[in-house]
Amino acid sequence: MEQHNDQTSGKNQKIKVERVQTGIRMEKSMVKVLKAMAEYHDISLGVLLERIVLRAFENKPVFNQESLEKIKAIKEVYDMNYGLEISHQWVDSEN
Repeated sequence: MEQHNDQTSGKNQKIKVERVQTGIRMEKSMVKVLKAMAEYHDISLGVLLERIVLRAFENKPVFNQESLEKIKAIKEVYDMNYGLEISHQWVDSEN
């Protein structure tokens, strides 16, 4: 991707980016929660993931309190009853 040195000026400036399809695999309940959050914010799943990653790379909070509460409710709906601490213990199921 082309680098842009002047990111702060022209806040409304449109910058072309090249997006690619990925073949990532993610835990099923997590994907459902992410899709629901993308829908809640009226953006695509890809855009949501891009924003999460960019904020994480800059060590900025990803979600505000309202969104965190929405995530908590959505996690209950989709039985996502785990957090970061358990993810290191995952093994793929045989499908």
